[in-house]
Amino acid sequence: MTQPAHSNRPETSRAAPGGPEKTHLRLGFVALSDAAPLVAAKLYEFGHAHGLTLELVRQPSWAAVRDKLIAGDLDAAHALYGLVYGVQLGLGGPQTDMAVLMVLNRNGQAITLSRRLTEALSAHRTLPEALATLGRKPVFAQTFPTGTHAMWLYYWLAAQRVHPLRDIESVVIPPPQMVNALAQDKLDGLCVGEPWNAVAQAQGVGATVVYSSEIWPDHPEKVLACRRDFVSRFPNTSRALVQTMLEACRWLDEDHHCAEIARRLAQPEFIGVPADMIAPRLQGEPVHATRLPVRFFAGGHVNYPRPDDGVWFLTQYQRWGMIDRRDDYAEIAARINQTALYREAAHHAGVTIPDDRTPQVLIDGHVWDGANPAAYADTFAIRGS
Repeated sequence: MTQPAHSNRPETSRAAPGGPEKTHLRLGFVALSDAAPLVAAKLYEFGHAHGLTLELVRQPSWAAVRDKLIAGDLDAAHALYGLVYGVQLGLGGPQTDMAVLMVLNRNGQAITLSRRLTEALSAHRTLPEALATLGRKPVFAQTFPTGTHAMWLYYWLAAQRVHPLRDIESVVIPPPQMVNALAQDKLDGLCVGEPWNAVAQAQGVGATVVYSSEIWPDHPEKVLACRRDFVSRFPNTSRALVQTMLEACRWLDEDHHCAEIARRLAQPEFIGVPADMIAPRLQGEPVHATRLPVRFFAGGHVNYPRPDDGVWFLTQYQRWGMIDRRDDYAEIAARINQTALYREAAHHAGVTIPDDRTPQVLIDGHVWDGANPAAYADTFAIRGS
């Protein structure tokens, strides 16, 4: 792989004490625009300053990411936030103790409807009315049962008075296969990361109707994940990896770097679609008050792995009947989210830990503030039980 000129590399931050126990790391990713931090870290070899050599391994699906993390074939991965929590709880697969090392991005996902359903929605005032014109149960795709896209899709449908467990058929499709499924009339809608919503719209097979930042502004999305025993066996390596990815995220914060990474992501080994289908939404277009750009760093506000963010996914698992109501959500999140490790890495990378935390208002008006999570899950009129 051709390396960029040395002058394009970022300034390195202070070296942390203690060399990495493991120096060659295999990192998994799925063909999505928000894999940009991993791609940038590899292209610019940010890890070399920290004694790391990164090998990127493209995965066909989130299920493959899960399986290879569990098996140890991957050291760490670009992963759905909810995937990590699902594996921790043993939902849909073997239970394994997992770790969230940092958040890689916020926003950058969307829900796209088929042309037929888009036209019906424009002609009717409500989504339930539009869905009724199909004359059958609608089929919506998401990318992993406990993943972020399933949760954004379910949350949005419920906010539109559509019950996601009763009124639609929900299917799992890997992100790169979604546009073809939509084009072949196998789907009525989908929730996925970019660039696949943009590709569907460019090909005329669907239209984006809501961005994930309209569901939850600046929501957590992909994380850097690994098994928890990786952190305990290789603490210096884990810290060096977080520091490396923080530097990559900081580099991506500059607009001209975002355009450059879009060209890189377009290469066949990463995403393999034209850069003009990647760059606009990566750079924050279309501009709209509630349609926020994908954020990778934002002065460090993106990346801190707040346990409260993880707890929110647990509340949604309770809401949809995936888990029973329980009172240890905060303890589960505190074990998964490696806040102490992140703080140490951030210190050496010169990244400030954001201390501010304000209540989050989601699309249906519900306020998430991290308090009383089990009771919060019970406040929804539409839920699994």
